[in-house]
Amino acid sequence: MVTFRTMNKELKSAIEAAKEAGSIIMKYYKSKYEIRDKSYHNPVTTADHAADTFLKNKLKELYPNYGWLSEETVDSKVRLSKKRAWVVDPLDGTKEFIEGVPHFVVSVALVENGEPIIGVLYNPASKELFTAVKGQGAFLNGERLSCSTEKDFKNMVILNSRSETRNGLWKPYSTDFKEQRAIGSVAYKLGLTSAAKADIFASLRPKNEWDICAGHCILREAGGEMVNLEGKPITYNNEKTLITPGLIASNAEILDDSINLFMQKKNNYE
Repeated sequence: MVTFRTMNKELKSAIEAAKEAGSIIMKYYKSKYEIRDKSYHNPVTTADHAADTFLKNKLKELYPNYGWLSEETVDSKVRLSKKRAWVVDPLDGTKEFIEGVPHFVVSVALVENGEPIIGVLYNPASKELFTAVKGQGAFLNGERLSCSTEKDFKNMVILNSRSETRNGLWKPYSTDFKEQRAIGSVAYKLGLTSAAKADIFASLRPKNEWDICAGHCILREAGGEMVNLEGKPITYNNEKTLITPGLIASNAEILDDSINLFMQKKNNYE
């Protein structure tokens, strides 16, 4: 049986680990480090690897029986047999980190039976700490969060992808929202949406579990929900970690309307 006391112990561990990983990242920020491409337009830096090594060593030492899934760790299918698993992105927003744009976070989530039960996002540049435990609410630097309750798309600010915007993918939506605001890190966008600093977030391209897991927990606890672009629920610690074809995150009351809007646009432009 899971108790709040147990989960709060794990939350404390996740917060401490995320903050320390953030301190490691900031030693490299706007300094010298190695950059290489894992794939086309998918860079990784010394900071990513250093933060990942620390997080894995710290959390696996504290919770040796939990599974581990991280963007920067070679995957082991052993995690699939675990009831609980850490799902981590040590530096979400690597491109922004490289450019000196302070829109990157350490993302740490704990998943139980496919559902995120703890979420921590830490932006070490701005000192923003987003946290959530299932059933206990979501917080930003200790203040309780609540998603936007706006219901009219014409009055909404939507957070979207810088690269998707540059590639013209958001042109069909140019008149649907009050403002399209392009920000880097997917996880950070989920934190900002949870804090009602924007009304809705969407991605028109697939994302991995580690991009969104912690943010999903925080969003839910702030009164929001996230599904894929087809309206299907998202689970975690799967064999295939890519979430397709994209994502929508909003307050729960307008989620169906959000799905309908994106599905209609998709059908119109196919």
